[in-house]
This record gives sequence, C-alpha cells and structure tokens, in this order.
Amino acid sequence: MEVAHGGERVVPVLIEEEMKRSYIDYAMSVIVGRALPDVRDGLKPVHRRILYSMWESKLTHDRPYKKSARVVGDVLGKYHPHGDAAVYDALVRMAQDFSLRYPLIDGQGNFGSIDGDEAAAMRYTEVRLEKIAEEMLADIEKDTVDFVPNYDSSLKEPVVLPSRLPNLLVNGSSGIAVGMATNIPPHNLSEVCDAIVALIDDPDIDVDGLMRHIKGPDFPTGAVIFGVDGIRSAYESGRGTIKIRAVASIEPLRGGREAIVITELPYQVNKAQLIEHIARLVREGVLSGISNIRDESDKEGIRVVIELKRGTNSSVVLNRLYRHTKCELSFGIINLALVDGEPRELSLKQMLWLFVEHRRDVIRRRSSFELHQAEQRIHVLEGLKLALDNLDEVVPLIRAAKTPRDAQQELIARFKMSELQAQKILEMPLRRLTALEREKLDEEHAQLKKRAEHLRALLADDSLIMAEIKREVMELREMYGDERRTRIEGDIVEMDAEDLIADEEVVVSLTHGGYLKRTPLRAYRTQRRGGKGVKGMDTKDSDHVENFHIASTHDHMLFFTNRGVAYRLRVYELPEGERHAMGKPVVNFLSLTKGERITAMIPVRDVSEGRYLTMATRKGFVKRLSLNELAHAGRRGVRAIGLVEGDELVGVRLTDGHSDVVLSTKLGYSLVFSEDEVRQMGRTARGVRGITLREGDEVVSLAVLTEGVQLLSITERGYGKRMSPEELRSIKRGMRRGAKGVITTKITSQTGYLMGVREVHPEDEVVLSTENGAVIRMGTSQIAQYGRSARGVRVMDVSENDRVVSFSIVPKDAETERR
Repeated sequence: MEVAHGGERVVPVLIEEEMKRSYIDYAMSVIVGRALPDVRDGLKPVHRRILYSMWESKLTHDRPYKKSARVVGDVLGKYHPHGDAAVYDALVRMAQDFSLRYPLIDGQGNFGSIDGDEAAAMRYTEVRLEKIAEEMLADIEKDTVDFVPNYDSSLKEPVVLPSRLPNLLVNGSSGIAVGMATNIPPHNLSEVCDAIVALIDDPDIDVDGLMRHIKGPDFPTGAVIFGVDGIRSAYESGRGTIKIRAVASIEPLRGGREAIVITELPYQVNKAQLIEHIARLVREGVLSGISNIRDESDKEGIRVVIELKRGTNSSVVLNRLYRHTKCELSFGIINLALVDGEPRELSLKQMLWLFVEHRRDVIRRRSSFELHQAEQRIHVLEGLKLALDNLDEVVPLIRAAKTPRDAQQELIARFKMSELQAQKILEMPLRRLTALEREKLDEEHAQLKKRAEHLRALLADDSLIMAEIKREVMELREMYGDERRTRIEGDIVEMDAEDLIADEEVVVSLTHGGYLKRTPLRAYRTQRRGGKGVKGMDTKDSDHVENFHIASTHDHMLFFTNRGVAYRLRVYELPEGERHAMGKPVVNFLSLTKGERITAMIPVRDVSEGRYLTMATRKGFVKRLSLNELAHAGRRGVRAIGLVEGDELVGVRLTDGHSDVVLSTKLGYSLVFSEDEVRQMGRTARGVRGITLREGDEVVSLAVLTEGVQLLSITERGYGKRMSPEELRSIKRGMRRGAKGVITTKITSQTGYLMGVREVHPEDEVVLSTENGAVIRMGTSQIAQYGRSARGVRVMDVSENDRVVSFSIVPKDAETERR
C-alpha cells in the first residue's frame, strides 16, 4: 500500500526482500567491478584504469619517470573514485618482480620487498609503463575495444584492453569476491605462446596436448612444484591443488657441521616472517638441531642460511622445515574469471581460446578501422593526383575564386570531386607541385591500395586472422620470452611423522613433580661401579627424577597413572631437552586430572602387536590386559584397570602370555608365579589377588622372568645385587598366585627399603637416578651376584640426604630389543 508523505510516495516493502535485492546488487558490484579479472586482458578494473591512465599520459617505457602521486591522482580524478591507498597498492604490486611474473610497471624507488616491507610513499616513488605493458594497450586508439562513460560521464574509459599479452595466464590473478574467489597462478610466457599456437593449429587439442607446451605454473620466486595431478586437475576442471617447496641445499661448514641454505621460496611467502617462524619453532622445541639462522639475501637473490649443530641429521631437519613451516605449502588453484560479465570457472583450454577469440575480435576491428583509414587516404590521394594532372586548369580556377568555399565548389563541379578531395587540394602546399612530390604521392597510393587489398582479404578470411594472431604471439615470445623459473618434479612421497624424526635411542625421564623430557642416550657416559654419576637433570629442591626409561624416538610411550588410566604418545612427541634441562610439565601433553600422577611408563614399538600388559597394584592385585586394548589410547587417556578405594597402580610390564611374573615388596619379599594364572580381562576390570601382604608392606615393583635373564634389585641407599634365574625359579615351586612370598633382598637401615627389581642380561647397563637429580650409568656385570638373603653391594654412593628413586636398564641390543 502506497502512503503519501511530505509530497512523496512511500512504498512499504518487506525488509527481507529489500535485503536480498540490495545484497545481490552489492555482490554483483564486487564480482564485476572489483574482485575478479576479465578473461580477455586478465585485469581487474583498478589495474586497467591505472594502465590506461598512464598510457593517456604518455608514460611509456622510453619516456621519463613521473611521480606515482601524479598517476594516482589522475586515476582517482578520471576513472576510479575510491581511496588513493587502494590505487597505490595496486600500482605498487604491478611493479614488484616477486609478485608478478612479468611486471607491467617500471618503478623507480622503494617498491617494497619479499620481506613484507611496504613501498615508500607515493610522493617519493616514480613510475612509467614497462615495454611489455604497452603490448596490452597497443592499437587501443584504432577502435579495437568498446569505451564506456566514466563515473561522472565526463570521459570515456575502455571496457577491456586490446592486450596482445595473454596476461591472465602469464601474470595470474587472485581476489576474494562475495561467495567466490579466484586464485590463478602465473605461467611462463614462452610456454603460453607455444600453447596458443598449438590451439590455433589444432582446435581439438586436449589437456595432455596443451601440457606438452605449458608444463605448469611458473612463479616469479621460482621454487619447485611436486606432482602433476593437481596441475592436470586445474587445467581440466578449473580447480586443483599443487604442492610448492622452497629450493634448499645442504652446504658443509667448518668443524664438520652443515647448513641448510634456502635460495628460492614458494610464491607469496614472506621471507622475514618465515625466518621468524623458524626461530620461534626452535625456541619452542618443535625444530631441534638448529644453532643459528642468517639472512644473507641481497640484490642477487635469496639466501637464508640455517646452521645446524654438530651431529644433526640435515635431511631430518629439512623435512621438519617442510612439514612445520611455509618452506612447503599447498597452492589452491581456482581459475575463476569474468566471461561476458559473468563469473565462470575455466579450464586451461577455455582460457586460451577465450583469449584467442578476444584477439580475433580486436584484429577484426583494427583491420576494419585501418581499412577505412586507408580507403579514405586513397580517396584523398586520387583527388590530389587528379589536381596535379590538371594543374594548368586548377590553378587559374582557384585564383579566380573569391573565397575558398567558392574554389571548393568550382573544383567539385569541374572535376567531379568530393568535398574532402577538394578541401585537401586547397590545403596542399606548393612544394607538392614538384616532380619528386608527385612520385611520392604515386608510391603512397600504390602502397595503400596494396594494404587495403590485404585488409579486405583478412576480413574476409578467418584463417588469415588466426595466422595474424599466431604471428603476433610468436613476436611476443621472441621479444619477452624467458626460461622457466619453477621446476616441476615427481610426486612427493607422503611423509609420516616418523620420516621427520631421526630414529635414535633416547632417555625419557619424568620427575616426581611431573616434568617430562627426552634426551639422546649418548649424553650419558658409562662409568665404573661406585661412581658419583653425572648431573642428569636440574630439578627443583622439592622435586626428583622418578621415571627413567630407554626408548627409540619412533616408539610409542605408554603412560600409566596411579588411578589406573593409560595414555599414549609417540616418543618424538615428547619435549626434547639437554641432559641438565628440567623438562616441561607432563600436563601440557597428557590430560591428567587433579591428583593424578604417572606411576609407570612403557615404550613399545607397535601397540597392535599380540602381547599383553600385566599390571600390579600397591595392595597386591594383578591383572592381564591385551596390548591392543590400548590401541586407541591418546592424550585424553582410557581406563586400563579398575581400582578399589585406597589402591594405586604401581607396576606395568609387557608379557607374552606365558611369562613368569615377579612381584616384589618394599620389605624385600618376592613372589613368582606364571602369568597364565591370571586370566585376560577387559580394561575396566580390577584384577585378582597377586600377593598377600604382611603388615606395613606394599608392592613396589613388577618384573618378568624370561630365559637368559637375571634379576637386579636396587635399594633406596644405592645397594644392589644380581640374582640367578635358577634361584628365583626355586621360590616358585610350591607357591601360587596369592601367596605371601619369600625374602629375596635383605632390608636394613643401611640399605633402605627396596626400590624395585628389574630383569637384566649380563651385557646390559643400568642407569640410576636419585632424588637430587644425580645419574650414574654402568654395566650390570660390575654388580656382583648374591643369594636371595644377601643385601648386595654399594652400586652408587648416595649422599646422606639423597636416595635412589628410579633405575632403568639399557638393553644389550637397544636397537632391536624394546622393553
């Protein structure tokens, strides 16, 4: 219903309808007028207006530079009524050789850098057109393209440029519109020109045929593209994804060290930000083995030097750079451009053919214009020749006329001339009356007749127009073609996380306070029995090392907590630290609840293998669980055993289903029984009675007795001994699961309580750590063998205010035996 208001009609409309209509208008304005390039010249409106304005101002490559501010002012005032910063930014990008494969503007001054530095203010920089940009504007004065009124209808501007250069492909384009985006990569001009010729010669050519000429994108910054599947997909459908990697090499340094030297970066990667990102990853421990980063880039090119520490595997570090930084990235290709004012996703063949059709239209319009000009000039020359042939009659006729108009009319009446011919005769200077000038007129007339015949033939035969397109394209190739910068190689072998990590033995340590780290095993040297040890970890006064395990970086580390929950991480995911470093809080890596702490850690190579986990609790319960039950354990954890109130999980060991299990208590008692006396249970089960405890006693460790091993017992005050397997098996006779056990280690005030019992081979080594952080490593063969009633010998000289809190065994073949 219309309502009169203040002399105007007010028409109520639904707001949702008005919003829909207005948003569609806005979207189309952005799509057509701002964000997407035209398929014919590869330009967005702002770039087209900049180039045309510079052409109008005669800022060609052979003219002096002019201030950028003057160009920006002309563009704003004549064609582009928007912000000056937007125009200047667009102008600057067209002058950057790291942004455009073939820059269109020749800039003088600071136009920014690949480090992300901004260009100098427009009042300082100067510009002119590059010669190749003039190829885009050539023949624009010959009615080759349509013109439309500018924003205030005071001037005309071109709808599109004639563009001999296939700019959309050679320089690419990117932009975000409303509900759509374009991301067209740049290509090599020589290859594109060859493909255009091939397409004209064989309009039925397929993608494979075109890719024999266009190998793939060619970025201004070089780099390497891996794989052709993404390229082929983009060329066939208009969409695809390619992997781009930096070009890096390994160079030797003094002292046996190496450096990774990056000389080419993926397209649109900010070098300064990349270097800062690498440095941050080094500080955070994500990248290890890097000692220094230097940027040695200059006008000759990029050179980023990443120095490595001695002994670092350079290939591993390089792979980690590819994985964690923009040294490798995915480039999503979207060949979206405007075709007849509408956005369309285009294949490679469509983009090339639409350019060819544009050039065919331009050449046809140019030829028509030139033919009209030639015919008009021929007409004038014929009038001049007629006047010269009848000079004795023409001169008196002109002299007798009162006015030029009268003379013109007399000439028209006497010689049957047109007004144009008569006018040109009257304007002819006297020097044209010479014999030499007459010869020039004859020569010009003959040439123009020949040119007109050629243009008529061209307009009448489409194949001649196509031949002209081929000729111009090959001229472009000859003048501006260059070598490809971006290499294309085979597919990247997909890297698992393990491929980025050197497979090496490490010590995984966890303190009572919950600080976790891994350290290369080589950092701990072997010592003699009774040594003081080396400092293994800086700990807080109230903290001490509690778990100490040997593992490979490619192993899975299973964590078991006092509350019976199991977690799983890859060893290489654990924080890396030097031997003396304290580590990082384990709560940063595992979702531990309040009061939950790690009581057992087990490294395994494969969680899906057919082995078992035998568990023991402080109150003497045992349970057997299939290892693959924890295949889905992760940072969030899963239930591994059900516990009664007041009980805790104290030990977990890997077993094969038929092993003899040894439970040991802090008062020195042990019980040996076969694990098959404990049936396999689910993750939430509590288990069964393993050992009956005496008053004040509790289970401290769980060991597995297998062929060829001995048991090593260690007490809190650093005493230890080895026990023979025969003696241990002797205590099994007559006992079953649930018994009280027998004395296997004599406990006194001098020895302190039993810390635990571990199985060892004679060639193994033992690593002990104390509450204050001291660590010692020695061969187990240096520790004497005693009977089960003996206390053993002093293995480590433990200070009065210190005690042993953890010990671990280094297997005789640490590469193949996973405990």
